Amino acid sequence: MDRAQLPLNALRAFDAAARHLNFTRAAIELCVTPSAVSHHVAQLEQRLSTRLFNRLPRGLALTDDGHALVPVVADAFDKVAATLDRYSGGRFQQALNIGVVGTFATGWLLERLDGFTASHPHIDLRVSINNNRVDLAGEALHFAIRFGDGAWHGTHAEPLLDAPLAPLCTPALAQRLHSASDLTRETLLRSYRVNEWAGWFAAAGVAAPAPRGAMFDSSAVMVAAAASGLGVALAPPAMFTRDLASERLVQPFATTVDAGRYWLTHLLSRKLDPAMQAFRDWLLAEAPR
Repeated sequence: MDRAQLPLNALRAFDAAARHLNFTRAAIELCVTPSAVSHHVAQLEQRLSTRLFNRLPRGLALTDDGHALVPVVADAFDKVAATLDRYSGGRFQQALNIGVVGTFATGWLLERLDGFTASHPHIDLRVSINNNRVDLAGEALHFAIRFGDGAWHGTHAEPLLDAPLAPLCTPALAQRLHSASDLTRETLLRSYRVNEWAGWFAAAGVAAPAPRGAMFDSSAVMVAAAASGLGVALAPPAMFTRDLASERLVQPFATTVDAGRYWLTHLLSRKLDPAMQAFRDWLLAEAPR
């Protein structure tokens, strides 16, 4: 069907009538007369060669064909409305969906995002927080910022920040820690990435104890647990500078272990559009090299 021949008024009338199941209430919504709504629906039925409603004494009932058409029309109008909403000041706002591992979001990115949005007002930035497990395609993400070694199948990864791990705990707990071996007697909070504590103890020259302590799927939550006195977290101090500056947390030992870094990733199959290019350039300029 030619777009110029689409019966838009009839489709609007059908959509309103299908939601209200009443021509009068649909007419009030559309600011027309009930007879106009009835006429538009009849035109659409004639064009489609099928009945969309059964006319009842006290309203309407959708036919099977009417039920089939409802989600199609509703979805089309929703998409048009969403697109029109993305115009601001005479310019189209391009959506940019990014997924960010929670620790990086709260420890580094969020406090800087004002700079990006101020310099790119026509990019509709949408941020979702995750625990480092993301599906770029399934979640319709343009970018994902992740922690790891940069090796994700089908993905292009650019390094952002190094993030060596170190023990973090409350000042009160740190008073019991005089050497790395003292940590073997403490509750060691763990992330879902295995062997991180074993790697740190190896770097400190101490035999690692058997794993114990709660396991978390978010480093941010794990460090919050450490700040509550529940144990010692192994996390990147660079992401918790405010907690360290306020002495809510301390880093009792200088020894660190490299378990990965933060990366900006996108699907190899996705070509960078202008919004993606703008965000990438801004992020790489902000990140210390």
